Amino acid sequence: MDNDKFLVLIDLLEKESAARLSAESSKALEIESMRQIIASMQVSFNQIIEDLNLTITDLNATIGTLLEQNRLLSAPKKNSGNSSIPPSKDENRPLKKTNSLRNPSGKKPGAQKGHNGSTLLMSTTPDVIEDHEPQFCNCCGLGLGAFQGELLNRRQVIDIPAVIPSFTEHRIFAKSCSCGHTTRASFPSGVNAPISYGPNAHAQVAYLHTRQYMPVARIAEHFSTLYNMPISQGTVCNMLERFANKALPAYKLIKTKVMEASVVGADETGMKINGDKNWFWTWQCKLATYIVAATNRAYQTVIDHFPLGFPNAILVHDCWSSHLKTTAQGHQLCIAHLLRELNYFKEKYNCTWTSKVFQLFMQALELKKILRPEQYDNPIKERSEIEAILNELCMQVIEPVYPDVITFQKRILKYRDHMLTFLYQYDVPADNNASEQAIRNVKVKQKISGMFKSFTGANIYAIIRSIIDTCIKNNQNILNTFITIAKN
Repeated sequence: MDNDKFLVLIDLLEKESAARLSAESSKALEIESMRQIIASMQVSFNQIIEDLNLTITDLNATIGTLLEQNRLLSAPKKNSGNSSIPPSKDENRPLKKTNSLRNPSGKKPGAQKGHNGSTLLMSTTPDVIEDHEPQFCNCCGLGLGAFQGELLNRRQVIDIPAVIPSFTEHRIFAKSCSCGHTTRASFPSGVNAPISYGPNAHAQVAYLHTRQYMPVARIAEHFSTLYNMPISQGTVCNMLERFANKALPAYKLIKTKVMEASVVGADETGMKINGDKNWFWTWQCKLATYIVAATNRAYQTVIDHFPLGFPNAILVHDCWSSHLKTTAQGHQLCIAHLLRELNYFKEKYNCTWTSKVFQLFMQALELKKILRPEQYDNPIKERSEIEAILNELCMQVIEPVYPDVITFQKRILKYRDHMLTFLYQYDVPADNNASEQAIRNVKVKQKISGMFKSFTGANIYAIIRSIIDTCIKNNQNILNTFITIAKN
C-alpha cells in the first residue's frame, strides 16, 4: 500500500473514531439526562406517596371520629329506666314508655276479680234528720196529717258546714285580800299578744305547707277564702317557725328512734336556696323518718348528725361514698340502682356478662320473696348457688371494648360483701326505695312551691316533714298530731 492511501485510511479511522466518541459522549449525556429525569420523577413520586399517606392518615382519623360519633348517636341515652337520672330529666318524657324492672304478672291492670271493694258508709248517728211525709192523698186529695207514716227508705248527704273563726277572749282580774295585798291573775301559756292565732290555725298552716305542698301565698289565700280569716304571708312564715320550734322534741325523738333501729336506709338529694345548690339528707327506718337540710353532700354531714354512725344496724344506700364511710354493722347496696345500670349496658352493648349479672340479681330478688323468717339463719342451697355464680362473674375477664362494664365489674368486686346482705337478714330490703320515697317529697315541694328562700325555711320543712312521714309510718292522723304539737 502506498503512502497516500495509508494516510487516507488513517484519516478515515480517526474520523470514524471521533464520530464514535462523539456518539458515545452524546449517548452518555442522554443517559445522564435520563438519570436526572428519573431521579426528579422519583422525588416527585416519593412526595406524592408521602402526601397520599398523610391524606390516608387524615381520612382514617376522620372516619374513626365519624364512627365514634355514629356510635354515640346510635347508643342508648341514660334515663330514669337505666340509670339514677330522675324522671324529670328524661327526654321526650310524655312519650317515653316506662321500662319497669318488675316481671309481668300476667294480670290485667286495676282491681282484680273478687277483691273486697269499699263504698261510702252511712252514719248511724246523723247530726240532722229531716222527715219527709206526704200531706195529701194522691188519689182523693184527703189530708194525711192524722195518719201514721211508714218508713220506706232513707238517704244521707255528707257536707261541710260553713267554717267561721272562733274568737276566745282571755280576761285577767285582780283581787285584793283583806290583808291589803292585791293578787293579779296571769294569762294562760301561749297567750302572749293582744291577739294571736290558736293551735288549730298553726297546725293547719304546717299541714298545708308541708303535707299538701302549698306555697305561702296560697296558704294565706286559703285562710282568707275558706275561713274569712285574713292572714299575711309574713305571718304564715312566723307561724311555721313557731310550730317547728315546738316540734323539736318530737324531731329529736325521731332521730333517737333511727339511731336505735336495726335497719336504716339513707339517701340525699339536691335542693335550691335562693338559686344556690344545697342538699336534703334522710335517714329512715321502719317506724321513723329523719330529714335534715345541709349545705353539702359530704361525709361531714353524717358526722354532724350521727357521729357514731350505726354500729348496730345494716345501712341500706345507693353506694354514695359518704354512706360507705359511715360506721355500720353491715351495708346493703341498692339492687334497683344496679339493675338500672345493667339495663343501660344491655341497651348499649351486646355483652353477655351484663345479662348474666342482671338475671342473677333478679333470681336473688325472687328468692327473697319466698324466704320465711326462720330460714335465714340456716344454710340455703339457692343462696349458696347465687353467691358462687356472683363470685365467678366478678372474676370473669371482660373484653376491653366494654370499658363501662369493666368499671361496673370492678365496683361489684370492691363492694362484693355489700351485694347480698338482704338474703341473710329478713328485715333488710334489697333496695333503697323507702329512702327515695322519703326524699322525693322534697322534689314535689320544690316543683309546686319553688325553691326555698332561706336555709331556715329549708330546715323548718325538714323538721315538719320528718314528723309527717313518721306519722304515716305509724298510722297516726297527721293533723291531730300537729294540733297536739301546737298546743304544747
